[in-house]
Amino acid sequence: MRWSVIDSPIGELTLAVDDTGLCRLHFGGADRPVDTDPLLTEAAEQLKAYFAGELQEFTLPLSVRGGSDFERAVWTQLTRIPYGEMQTYGDVAKIVGDVGAARAVGTACNRNPIAIVVPCHRVVGAGGKMVGFGGGIPTKRHLLELEARVTLETLWT
Repeated sequence: MRWSVIDSPIGELTLAVDDTGLCRLHFGGADRPVDTDPLLTEAAEQLKAYFAGELQEFTLPLSVRGGSDFERAVWTQLTRIPYGEMQTYGDVAKIVGDVGAARAVGTACNRNPIAIVVPCHRVVGAGGKMVGFGGGIPTKRHLLELEARVTLETLWT
């Protein structure tokens, strides 16, 4: 894997790519050697555009490693939640075929190896409650508010 650390409005983000695509995006910096790689550069550019409100859909190749079948189904569903929208943990559980698995969806979101790009921040508790997020609730709120603002601005123009 090749690694990079970038600055963002929510703090440092650590990115990793392999020969297939982006395989890690974590909150915070990492104590790893920083590489130069065209895919790392592209990921950094797309994230910069996302935070500027100029990008609503990432077009990066992804390399999702590991995860149980259930976790992979959850991660796939996360990529289907439209920009600026949210689903509850219960909604996601129902969509992936296990209506009683809301907590397991939360665990799968916590294990999501490619945060933001695979948008686990769009999953909220029942009634829209802000619960659980590896980057912290303030970061989750920031990402959701960014997407809501851009969505409204797009509708009004």
